[in-house]
Amino acid sequence: MWQQSYTPIGDSLMASALCACFPIAVLLYLLGVARKPAWVAALSGLGAAIAVALFEYQMPLGPMIGAVTYGAAFGLFPIGWIVFWAIILYRITLETGKFEILKDSIGSLTEDRRLQALLIAFAFGAFIEGAAGFGTPVAVAAGMLAGLGFSPFYAAGICLLANTAPVAFGSIGIPVITLAGITGLPLADLSAWVGRICAPVSLFVPAYLIAVMGGWRALVGVWPAVTLCGISFAGVQFYTSNFLGPTLVDILSSLAALTSLLLLSRVWKPTDNFVFSETTRATSNVKHHPVGEIFLAWSPYLLLVVFVFLWGEETIKIDGHSIKYYLNQVSVTYQWPGLHNLVERMPPVMAKPTPYAAVFNFNWLSAAGTACMLAAFGSALILRISLAQLGKVFATTVNQLAKSMLTIASVLGLAFLMNYAGATGTLGLAFAATGKLFPFFSALLGWLGVFLTGSDTSANALFGNLQVVTATKLGLDPVLMAASNSSGGVMGKMISLQSIAVAAAATGMKPEDESRLFRFTLRHSVILASVIGLVVVVYSSLR
Repeated sequence: MWQQSYTPIGDSLMASALCACFPIAVLLYLLGVARKPAWVAALSGLGAAIAVALFEYQMPLGPMIGAVTYGAAFGLFPIGWIVFWAIILYRITLETGKFEILKDSIGSLTEDRRLQALLIAFAFGAFIEGAAGFGTPVAVAAGMLAGLGFSPFYAAGICLLANTAPVAFGSIGIPVITLAGITGLPLADLSAWVGRICAPVSLFVPAYLIAVMGGWRALVGVWPAVTLCGISFAGVQFYTSNFLGPTLVDILSSLAALTSLLLLSRVWKPTDNFVFSETTRATSNVKHHPVGEIFLAWSPYLLLVVFVFLWGEETIKIDGHSIKYYLNQVSVTYQWPGLHNLVERMPPVMAKPTPYAAVFNFNWLSAAGTACMLAAFGSALILRISLAQLGKVFATTVNQLAKSMLTIASVLGLAFLMNYAGATGTLGLAFAATGKLFPFFSALLGWLGVFLTGSDTSANALFGNLQVVTATKLGLDPVLMAASNSSGGVMGKMISLQSIAVAAAATGMKPEDESRLFRFTLRHSVILASVIGLVVVVYSSLR
């Protein structure tokens, strides 16, 4: 069994950390400076990670290949599986002409682009995050905004920014549940602290979103909407996470925000004439349709909500078992060849030497992507789409997603390789070496984990124990530090390459705009992650 070493360069943590971050530097340079397409940056970053693993960490060739292929497989399933069927669903509505009716139904509520962004990107996107997660909300909401006339770039950017608020409790609370399982800390306590950290930030995310869209003047024009949206979402997020647990936090918070916005639209309209320049067409010629037509147009997304909710629901019991339990009965798990338990994680990343498992769960029926698939086929039947039309939708989607899938597979291969080589552990220990500043950098460690893996769940599995070990050594509250990992991680979601690839694929963005999207989200990601860090510092100083 090969043992990880976290200081392979002259037994120096700082020198080793500088080498460990080389793949990340390659990604940042190619996307942010050289402005290369995401798939080029991802493949180049993967090549750099392979070089670091082989030559710096002296990782054997077999486990190195195993880590890359394991990560790539995870990128294609379940992440790529979700993205593919979410785009299929969206394209079915386009092919049948129902998206025009759907667009008009939203336009009849409001033609204001700011309120459309709050309704779809923030509130509806948060609901999908809570039910499915793993890229589904960005794929669905960004596609909807693009169909409404937002430019592909801003549709993607707005949805990536809006997706920050619900990520910590996404997919029926899986990130927090995973964190509790990894660390052995009480689930209720972790849920409460994640909520206490995230809720103050969620309070102003709607306002931040509108300010990014149109500046201060645009924000002032819809202050009742952003205020009500922020208070309703953050208030329910805080209450649910502290008193009901992590599973329904996003579902209830998003429904509160969505309901409050719909009720407000009945009694209030913006008085200013806001023109959002980043649109491809106007919505002033809104047509009014019968209720039956509107319901039929929304049926694909209603089916999506029903299926993803049932797929993640744990409270509905049949003979004492949840629906997910029965769906998982046909799942197949594989011990990844050349990797499973062949790498040993060492102290201080782990409390004691621990074999690093590599088990691929092919949960083909219980996966959120399968719920999207069933919604897509159900929609095809309801909307009476022909086989020729369905074939056209499939062909278009496969062509559209080819490079995005390559990006996702490459980035997950890079992330998993850094994990199994020990490079991620080196970077985590470098953050831990900040001493009294650790409460701030604790959140940034989670941010880094999500940037690398694209998943708050994965970042919690990666750094959760490290946070607890470091907090204990520094005399800090381990529950708070573990919670800050998950909370800070939400701000890394918008800059992870697979999130950018998903958003680009959903909107049909030009490949050359992907690097522009990364630069756009990067500054907001750093700002908001720093805010999370400051919130953690305040809480830490009070304990």
